[in-house]
Amino acid sequence: MKKENYQNVYQFKIVLKDSKPSIWRRIQVPENYSFWDLHVAIQDSMGWEDYHLHEFRTVISRGKLSNIQHIGIPDPDGFMEVLPGWKEKIKDWFSKFEKMNYTYDFGDSWEHSVILEKILPKEKNKKYPICIDGKMACPFEDSGAIWGYYEKLEILKNPKHSEYDEIMEWIGDKDYNPEEFNPNEVIFDNPKTRLKLVK
Repeated sequence: MKKENYQNVYQFKIVLKDSKPSIWRRIQVPENYSFWDLHVAIQDSMGWEDYHLHEFRTVISRGKLSNIQHIGIPDPDGFMEVLPGWKEKIKDWFSKFEKMNYTYDFGDSWEHSVILEKILPKEKNKKYPICIDGKMACPFEDSGAIWGYYEKLEILKNPKHSEYDEIMEWIGDKDYNPEEFNPNEVIFDNPKTRLKLVK
């Protein structure tokens, strides 16, 4: 099925856990998206650079038993069952669940809630995916999880701090503003192009 052959779009709110004030995005994506496609849309809307591994996960209950289902990039060593994200469709899973967890970078463990808010008919002449809202800038890569990020923001408030110059050089963006986000500036990459880098 081609990406254009769909009637509805899924509206998700992506919230970076433990962020205060909340760092979040609201996006709309085609209903026939795979989890890989959704991953790329989340990366692009949040502002991550897709340098690290990721996974979606949810708890599946079977009577009194439950297990965690992982969707992402399969583990070549087979230590954990991970369904390939490019083979799993979001509509097959979000018909059962309204919320899933999304982890980016298993070192820093950036944990996100991915919440299905509504299913809408696609609008004529509108190109999807689209970011329609959000708040706060994305943390910079490898900043040591949310707590390390906030620690570095405090350092950036004090140009006399011994680590100030080092962090400024690391960020590479002299105009970085943690409170700034503009959904109109989000540019979405082609998921197929990025998938070639991992398959």
